[in-house]
Amino acid sequence: MRFNFLPKDVNFFELFDKQADCAVSAAAYFKELISKGGLDEAALQKMRDIEHQGDEVTHSIIDHLNKTFITPFDREDIHALAKELDDVIDMLNTITSRLMVYKLTGFNKNMVEFASVIYESVCAVSCAVKGLRNNAKNCKNVTDSCVEINRLENVGDTMRDEMLAELFAREKDPIAVIKWKEIYQDAETVLDICEDVANVVESIQVKQA
Repeated sequence: MRFNFLPKDVNFFELFDKQADCAVSAAAYFKELISKGGLDEAALQKMRDIEHQGDEVTHSIIDHLNKTFITPFDREDIHALAKELDDVIDMLNTITSRLMVYKLTGFNKNMVEFASVIYESVCAVSCAVKGLRNNAKNCKNVTDSCVEINRLENVGDTMRDEMLAELFAREKDPIAVIKWKEIYQDAETVLDICEDVANVVESIQVKQA
């Protein structure tokens, strides 16, 4: 008699696909908002809705993890991957909220550049995470995606430093300096979290090799 310890209605790969899709939606919407400028309460609420959707998927993953005896890879890695993906969405929501609170709702070319790099990185994250479904077949694509995420994180470091240097050189209002310094640092933090996701994915790959 065969016992199935992984219930048919629990598919962690499908849940991670949904979580990755939420992250891409958040990054795409963030890019759209930044490119247009004119952030308002309705736009902020839409980002909150995306963040809420991501939270629901994260809670579902953790709930199933607590109830499932056998998992497709280490329980610690499942928990870490769910947390890091959730953190990507949370940080995008946080930046959007802070832009509203600080009344930085107009067009900013530096943030447009940052939003574009963030979107590229989150798309690479999605590719890496979805590739875990069939690691043997998708190993190269997953590895290439992780390399790209690491490259974009380095790009983000350089962008942040250049933008801060420009900010300190040109902006005379100390309050504005404080506000934008935090926003630029938070934007780079999104790329750091994407790199954290890549590190978890690479750990899973090594253990499954």
